[in-house]
Amino acid sequence: MTDLEKLVRPNVRLLSPYSCARDDYKGKEGIFLDANENPFGALNRYPDPYQVELKKAISRIKNISEEKIFLGNGSDEIIDLCFRIFCTPGKDKALTFSPSYGMYNVSAALNDIELITLPLDENYQINLNQVTSQLDDKELKLILICSPNNPTGNCMERETLKEIISRFSGIVLVDEAYIDFADTPSLKGSLEKYPNLILMQTFSKAYGMASVRVGMAFSSPEITGYFNKVKPPYNISSVNQKTILRRIANKSYLTGQVRKIRYERKRLTEELKKIQLVKKIWPSDANFLLVKVEDADSIYNYLSDNKIIVRNRSSVAKDCLRLTVGTKKENDVLLNALKNYKK
Repeated sequence: MTDLEKLVRPNVRLLSPYSCARDDYKGKEGIFLDANENPFGALNRYPDPYQVELKKAISRIKNISEEKIFLGNGSDEIIDLCFRIFCTPGKDKALTFSPSYGMYNVSAALNDIELITLPLDENYQINLNQVTSQLDDKELKLILICSPNNPTGNCMERETLKEIISRFSGIVLVDEAYIDFADTPSLKGSLEKYPNLILMQTFSKAYGMASVRVGMAFSSPEITGYFNKVKPPYNISSVNQKTILRRIANKSYLTGQVRKIRYERKRLTEELKKIQLVKKIWPSDANFLLVKVEDADSIYNYLSDNKIIVRNRSSVAKDCLRLTVGTKKENDVLLNALKNYKK
């Protein structure tokens, strides 16, 4: 059983969070002379620091209680908070896998945390034996797993995830940024069983709101309490909160877009298989494809010259490009360019 109090850094446990003006008064109406705001203007008031209305809406669509929801200024803020809350700089360690999302490495380095990086196998799955050998390290406090994984696109095997979470006495962060595009369901239903589990989702992908920068963390109320304790007081603007509320009010719009992207993902896969320079396409549960080609650097430059911008991932997966699934028109332009490529 996870002892959360022992996992949290001592200085964080003892921290007195910043008390903002809206902590004292919970009403919505009145003459507000408490926060040194400019009395003029449509955007003159500080936003709700705990995003109460937005969390109520998210609770309904995600079927998860409000006290288990934390909202960050993008998922990157949530990743950073996990390091700051659970890992002591210069002492503790975290663990992740390669290839995967690069911000895990950046956040670890910024927080002066040693990051153990284990290679995924030939199918880009986790080697459980490699992980098990690390779990007894008393300085290992945090494991970060991206599923569906970026840049490979695949979900990690569910039983492997559960095995890691149940065996580890520290915190496991499972990044589900692309879960809306997958047939595999979210691990939300496992939060009660695993108090050391944090799930992360986002409005940047399936919801099409990358510019708004709002990420979600689902965890126990105790962990959510520490997130709220450490975060900046007004981390999500009123404009962004209202923008998200408008978008999630139209659920059919979301499901329609996801359906189109999943269809185009399948079509794009089938068409890419017909192109000679494409050597391998990995199965994807996300809104992108990892594609091995005969000369990734040359093809990347060729596409860029034709104003088709893809991601060259050769640094982490040899001769591989990551292709985001676009509209039908955008995908057709990409396919035609690849068919016409000449060395």
